[in-house]
Amino acid sequence: MSLTLWNSRFSITLVRQHATILMSSTTKTSAANSSHYILNNFQSQQRRNQTTIMDKGARRTSQQSGRNPGKTLQTGRSSLESSTSDTGLNVPPFNHPHCDRQAMYQQPVRKVKPVRGNYDYDLVVIGGGSGGLSCAKEAVAHGARVACLDFVKPTPLGTKWGVGGTCVNVGCIPKKLMHQAALLGEAVHEAAAYGWNVDDKIKPDWSKLVTAVQNHIKSVNWVTRVDLRDKKVEYINGLGSFVDSHTISAKLKGGERTITAQTFVIAVGGRPRYPNIPGAVEYGITSDDLFSLDHEPGKTLVVGAGYIGLECAGFLKGLGYEPTVMVRSIVLRGFDQQMANLVAAAMEERGIPFLRKTVPLSVEKQSDGRLLVKYENTETGEVDSDVFDTVLWAIGRKGLVDDLNLDNAGVLTHKDKIQVDCEETTNVPHIYAVGDIIYGKPELTPVAVLAGRLLARRLYADSELRMDYVDVATTVFTPLEYACVGLSEEDAIKLYGAEEIEVFHGYYKPTEFFIPQKSVRYCYVKAVAQRNGEQRVYGLHYLGPVAGEVIQGFAAALKSGLTIPTLMNTVGIHPTTAEEFTRLSITKRSGLDPTPASCCS
Repeated sequence: MSLTLWNSRFSITLVRQHATILMSSTTKTSAANSSHYILNNFQSQQRRNQTTIMDKGARRTSQQSGRNPGKTLQTGRSSLESSTSDTGLNVPPFNHPHCDRQAMYQQPVRKVKPVRGNYDYDLVVIGGGSGGLSCAKEAVAHGARVACLDFVKPTPLGTKWGVGGTCVNVGCIPKKLMHQAALLGEAVHEAAAYGWNVDDKIKPDWSKLVTAVQNHIKSVNWVTRVDLRDKKVEYINGLGSFVDSHTISAKLKGGERTITAQTFVIAVGGRPRYPNIPGAVEYGITSDDLFSLDHEPGKTLVVGAGYIGLECAGFLKGLGYEPTVMVRSIVLRGFDQQMANLVAAAMEERGIPFLRKTVPLSVEKQSDGRLLVKYENTETGEVDSDVFDTVLWAIGRKGLVDDLNLDNAGVLTHKDKIQVDCEETTNVPHIYAVGDIIYGKPELTPVAVLAGRLLARRLYADSELRMDYVDVATTVFTPLEYACVGLSEEDAIKLYGAEEIEVFHGYYKPTEFFIPQKSVRYCYVKAVAQRNGEQRVYGLHYLGPVAGEVIQGFAAALKSGLTIPTLMNTVGIHPTTAEEFTRLSITKRSGLDPTPASCCS
């Protein structure tokens, strides 16, 4: 899966969480809700774990993506100068968005007891994406009266979609399906080496692929609507904006509707940016348009080298088209740069050219309908041009705060995002935000889903568990996939110093690559770890097939305090690529060759 999207993906905090998700012992559910989730009464153990974490983690300095966590936000929460804990003691509020785990555990959860007043709803969720929907459904499960507002503005090309947000409609799901389509095409040709009789004329049909992808998306839209109805969440297809801090106006197809609520959760997410150059909006498209494009993309210029740009370029190449990636500065900003450069090199080896240190100047439509793009090298100043069938902008995403009229509610914003504390609270106590709209947190669907669910439980089920945004695993679905969890090598060195970091690494050869003689040049894993002491693992990085499936289990291990000795004493499953983490024994510091001589010894 950043784009400034990922500027906090590897946020550095003081400690790592040992505890798994444990629910408050005070959580209550009715028999009707008992099947919704099982409550775990381990709060006392959780607190003991948290104390241990803070003791063990005292070496970690609280730094988050270059921000200073000790600096108090000047435009902070004026209406929340203090809060009252269970013991009745006044405690200071969090300095959001710079809070860390130690502050989170030292600060008692503010006990919020929403009282049903003279409002239409207990909770109104603004945004029908993954985070908002999970919050709305969880709140209803605990007895709240909930409405969910959802509205999608068409793109400049006219593309629009149904309920479910970015992930379902124009993000993770269609992206993964098209990535899979590209892998299948590659596999078909590899099958010949394994003895299958394969027709050399096999080629993809863009129209059939788009139809299949869109049919799946529409089925998810339908299931989502039915699920909201069954769970008694009122779905309102309207564009919401604040009138005051307890009132919102919804623009509907047939007019406007005024809605009041005790509590609001903002989960509107973001949309792709367009560059401020001639022809960008008129002739370019974004990922919002690509997955329903009614014609073959052909020769495509992908402007931007974040994960969205690289993923799109990767599956377009796999489907037989001609993508070119334009890179303004670096590839995969926010990720480990050694791994990022390996990803780019693997793509170049597959025939995807990169225009480095280059920015677009203009897009002009020619008489034949093709697009003339002029661009400049930022280092040499040289101006050049080329003709493309499609120009795809992948230069970042903008939070959708403009239509909300947040000033009317008194909610503060920062760089088109909303600042929240460690409980997802804005500077207005009864207004919260989750998902991609919040400032400085990983913009990932599973993050939004869990944050929304935990927020609803704190509001309506007496839970005390807060979202932990640190050490979140992710995968970039490029042709050779890259997955990671924890710190990049650069961030670990910045935090601890080069002399305190040990990097274990190795190249490997996937067994399934042998017979078709696929390139193994860029199949690589590394573990960033503490050099001395218990050799705690700070980060894991994997480049190779099915990367997301590989990293998920290791992510749980890292969250639980994985060490290098534990990793080395874990028996791998052979032959798999995941076992390569258990075979790591060579460090960068040693200077030894990390290329394996044999697959089985």
